[in-house]
Amino acid sequence: MQTKVQLKVSPQTAVNEQLIKEEVKQQLHLKENSKLFVKILKRSIDARSRSIEINLTVLAIVDEEFVPEKIEFSYRDVSSSKQICHIIGGGPAGLFAALRCLELGIKPIIIERGKNVKDRRRDLAAINKEHIVNPESNYCFGEGGAGTYSDGKLYTRSNKRGDIDKILKAFVYHGASEEILVDAHPHIGTNKLPQLIEKMRETILSFGGEVCFNTKLIDLEIKNESLASIKILNEKGEQQIPIQKLILATGHSARDIYELLHSKNILLEAKPFALGIRAEHPQELIDKIQYHCGNLQEVITKREYLPAASYSLVHQVKGHGVFSFCMCPGGIIAPCATSQQEVVTNGWSPSKRNNPYANSGIVVGLELSDFEQFKEFGPLAGLEFQKQIEKKAWSFGGKTQTAPAQRLQDFVNGKLSSSLPNCSYQPGVKSVDMQQVLGKLIGSSLKEGLKAFGGKMRGYMTNEAIVVGVESRTSTPVRIPRDRELLHHPQLKNLYPCGEGAGYAGGIVSAAMDGERCASVLFQN
Repeated sequence: MQTKVQLKVSPQTAVNEQLIKEEVKQQLHLKENSKLFVKILKRSIDARSRSIEINLTVLAIVDEEFVPEKIEFSYRDVSSSKQICHIIGGGPAGLFAALRCLELGIKPIIIERGKNVKDRRRDLAAINKEHIVNPESNYCFGEGGAGTYSDGKLYTRSNKRGDIDKILKAFVYHGASEEILVDAHPHIGTNKLPQLIEKMRETILSFGGEVCFNTKLIDLEIKNESLASIKILNEKGEQQIPIQKLILATGHSARDIYELLHSKNILLEAKPFALGIRAEHPQELIDKIQYHCGNLQEVITKREYLPAASYSLVHQVKGHGVFSFCMCPGGIIAPCATSQQEVVTNGWSPSKRNNPYANSGIVVGLELSDFEQFKEFGPLAGLEFQKQIEKKAWSFGGKTQTAPAQRLQDFVNGKLSSSLPNCSYQPGVKSVDMQQVLGKLIGSSLKEGLKAFGGKMRGYMTNEAIVVGVESRTSTPVRIPRDRELLHHPQLKNLYPCGEGAGYAGGIVSAAMDGERCASVLFQN
């Protein structure tokens, strides 16, 4: 007999297989001598009350042999395929589009402006230690995209956009822990994700696909309402490449691509996005709040069985949503600029989430009317607004990658911080009035939102915490329109806008699903 069992257990029971078996036996009224195997299918934490519970969905196999599922994919040799798709961008949308092409017998050729995952590390070190930004290789650009070195969170609410389970299984197939199939908020970790990305590349190459690094799209040739060819730039110089189908999966920070499309009179649309700061607290403080601990010893005791605590917060301020974004327990604030004269922050966590700080984006949802002063830029109005804030952060930080910052309570009270607490942001922080960096709308909305968060999480509002700016790359402020069913651009029938950069995804998994969707329709019309 095989049956699914729903359990609510203590954190101590949840990490002990024998205790889980006892719970299953009681619920199913099994005989003591019954042969029982249990496999945890889903796991989530319910920390709403002081008595924390773990919700488990368990597959119980009674008096039967357990045969584990083997994860397999039907990739085909496409080295001689006459159907070819060029994919601009080697992030999750591009990689999963390429993997789907292999399943369909289409040859994928990925064109990535940045470096492979190993070579990217030198450029990330240069940002952190020397404040040098390589505009083609950084936290946003390079193999695996922005997510590779900024966490590897795999949680998404986009369950209607594709097969989430298939995406997670593809990660497991390429070396991820099967725990990502179980946890309600799966997470790989920046220390482990690069190796998985390398293995995905190896799969693409071994089945006949191609991957070109340090290769940048610089121009488009359009003929008869179709994309005829593209011009690329690499170490060999400029090359013109004929195109059958092209998936444009360049990520949310490839501003030159939006500008190129706009210069070619290719239809673009301004879209809402969010902008704000990174708030960083001591992880012990967030654990104490979320796990209802009276003192540090209780935190230490509970953390033996529980992960670093996270939070999710939202509040409305005069028609604008203020919300937490990309929360990183046990994490680090990273410098994510893509050009020298800007400061951009993001966050990441290693797989164990064992750093001493918890950081989260706290951002304000912006509407098109908030970019009115930049309307002369048309569909790029939000992009210009974003650029202005990032350049202001660079200027206030001292015109390096040092980030402007303020103690959290001082920021809310409009008081300049005389000193700053220790912070995980490696290039360093400088005390400024963050309201001047962010402007009245964003600054005032954040202050009201943070006050409300302090009411929801007692202890959150503290000067032990720091706000660091700016968190500006939450999503693209530009959408590249496409047909709802066939997914191609309305003007160019062989151009497929895809993923976060096109405005159709918001994270690794949703971008991966969108890549699969685009690849699936390539040769249907």
